[in-house]
Amino acid sequence: MTTESIIRMEAVNKWYGEFQVLTGIDLSVRQGERIVICGPSGSGKSTLIRCINRLETVQKGRIVVDGIDLTAGGKNVDAVRAEVGMVFQQFNLFPHLTILENCTLAPMRSRGMTKAQAEEVAMKYLKRVRIPEQASKYPSQLSGGQQQRVAIARALCMAPKIMLFDEPTSALDPEMVKEVLDTMITLAEDGMTMLCVTHEMGFARSVADRVIFMAEGKIVEQAPPQEFFGNPKDERTRQFLGQILSSHQNH
Repeated sequence: MTTESIIRMEAVNKWYGEFQVLTGIDLSVRQGERIVICGPSGSGKSTLIRCINRLETVQKGRIVVDGIDLTAGGKNVDAVRAEVGMVFQQFNLFPHLTILENCTLAPMRSRGMTKAQAEEVAMKYLKRVRIPEQASKYPSQLSGGQQQRVAIARALCMAPKIMLFDEPTSALDPEMVKEVLDTMITLAEDGMTMLCVTHEMGFARSVADRVIFMAEGKIVEQAPPQEFFGNPKDERTRQFLGQILSSHQNH
């Protein structure tokens, strides 16, 4: 990991109408750092990472990604989006395209690759997420876990510097969660800068360099996993972790 910040959020505030969804967010992410963001529903976690590739705009504050000021808008937004891969809860694959076509579309359009180049890259990443044999199928023919792995491969085909994951396992059946988390763990081992909103605390423990807890639109606490789980400072963090642990025991 370098000491250089690849993402900087400075005093970021965002409202939906009257409702303030992010309040005074300051966050600096180093290149190669792996961050897990957790917190109760409605705490602003997904909004925070959606601001990093300008899927959401902020009304106040600055966001700088890989040296590009996102808050300046215009061409900067496209430049940042080309460097930032995003994986959503709902896989967002194009149903009318094959798995291979889903993966080659953006590299051909945005990176100017030929079809042959894009297919070579796509197959490399489909192998990497362990589903190359599904290349000619359509999304509806795959399980949820497989579709989410395709979504990860598709994002990787753009050779992003940063990967954002917005609750990538929450729409999956429990037995499919592991295959997606395993895929993300191999990415983490390759040194990819990652920000992941998730309730998978086992993943946070094993992969994160830092765990961030959000509540009511603010960053309440952040620490390395050992400290975060072993000795949470804030009462809200302790309550949240208690709830997560008890819900896992009930399953």
